Amino acid sequence: MTPAPTAFDTRMTFDERYGAVKARDRRFDGQFIIAVRSTGIYCRPSCPARTPKPSNVEFYPTSAAAHEAGYRACKRCLPEAAPGSPEWNLRRDTVGRAMRLIADGVVEREGVATLAARLGYSPRHLTRLLTAELGAGPLALARSQRAHTARMLLTGTDLPVSDVAFSAGFGSIRQCNDTIREVFAMTPTQLREQSRTATTTPGVIDLVLPVREPFDATGIFRWMVARCLPGMEHATDTSFARGLSLPGGTAWFEVRADTAGRIRLRASLSDPADLGPLVVRVRRLFDLDSDPLAVDTALAEHAELKPLVARTPGMRVPGAADPHEMLIRAMVGQQVTVAAARTALTRLVDELGATVDAPDGASDLLFPTRLFPTRLFPTRLFPTMAAIAEHGHEVLRGPAARIRAITGAATALAAGTLTLTSADDGAEQRTALLALPGIGPWTADYVRMRVLGDPDVLLPGDSGVRTGAATAGLPSEPRSLSEWASRVAPWRSYLTAHLWRTDSMEDAQACPPRNPVR
Repeated sequence: MTPAPTAFDTRMTFDERYGAVKARDRRFDGQFIIAVRSTGIYCRPSCPARTPKPSNVEFYPTSAAAHEAGYRACKRCLPEAAPGSPEWNLRRDTVGRAMRLIADGVVEREGVATLAARLGYSPRHLTRLLTAELGAGPLALARSQRAHTARMLLTGTDLPVSDVAFSAGFGSIRQCNDTIREVFAMTPTQLREQSRTATTTPGVIDLVLPVREPFDATGIFRWMVARCLPGMEHATDTSFARGLSLPGGTAWFEVRADTAGRIRLRASLSDPADLGPLVVRVRRLFDLDSDPLAVDTALAEHAELKPLVARTPGMRVPGAADPHEMLIRAMVGQQVTVAAARTALTRLVDELGATVDAPDGASDLLFPTRLFPTRLFPTRLFPTMAAIAEHGHEVLRGPAARIRAITGAATALAAGTLTLTSADDGAEQRTALLALPGIGPWTADYVRMRVLGDPDVLLPGDSGVRTGAATAGLPSEPRSLSEWASRVAPWRSYLTAHLWRTDSMEDAQACPPRNPVR
């Protein structure tokens, strides 16, 4: 019998992994790579090709490691298009943090030296560490990321190959062509012809995002609806759209669950080089790299939680599109209702958020909907930290100490005295946040859950969590709830999400757009 999937675990035996390959079990896609010595090809576990003999098989944690070992990607299953490994959601060590930074494009933008410095190591030591554990160093891992971005641009846009090369972070067209041939055993043109997933519109990238099932699309979209900021975001029970500042400029995107149950992404970018980081952020925002069966299996072992899992299989914990924005949204939402926080944040966006022109191709960017027949698109961005630091006190309402705390946090972020990224060490991040005036355990832990994607955060003092706990038959007093919840580690964030699920969220109304496409 094929074992229940978990994040990539070196304790998994060869036979367990080989059993998943024999079963063509899609649950393991992205969790490990199978390489076949007799063909020199590496695949995802669910590849439809004939199962190789065990004696011809090797397993690797990443496609970059398989490539470094001399294998090339399978043309049939395209392992680079598999969901991301849930291991990086679980691991908070140096290797896990490095992988998150590499996926966010740090090596392409700032180099290996900066990557190593952020993690507190020399480049040589970091290379040794990654190679020893993953079979590839930071340059090889970044090269694999560039190949993945190039594949997305080739299959999701009509950009010329020359533009694809530089947008994906390659130093030359030749380097891009050589890498594509090495990794995929195809030229860029052949890859485009074989793998195109949609008819593209000039200026618009159209992709299908891989996701492990089950996936609670209804729940996560309704979460977005309840917290949507009109003018900056649009949300319905099947879609979410917004603008976002990225290293190369502004990006606009919409995520939608289509009629076939797939998760679709349409985007328009000021700089196509931001596609890789955008996809990483969208996957983090919608928790697409979660291992839902592992989570559901662990939670359902407890009689009190079994009905919750049965009601909502594939629960996801929403992440953050921007860490700085998430901190401000969390601080504004402290000790107030979701509706009150949404009102205050909408005022902040209206008064301090930049207004930007709609993107080229915006008339075709949003998927057609009954609610948005004129294809309206958000044209405001969340305020910069500098703007909130300077003018937040003029816009925010409430106790003076609370306003000072919010503007003080924005000042620290703008000045760089406080760093907040998706690759922070969780304990260090929590300590740094708690050191700021006006930030308590709820806010620090909520940010850790949303920004880091930490799967093991419980918010026992949260009123919604306590109400949900009482309804589920769990202790509702914070200390007792914390003690009980220790038995579901490392999945306490998902327990929190189940307890949050309330009737008010189910009844949330679509967030209306304000700004017409220009």
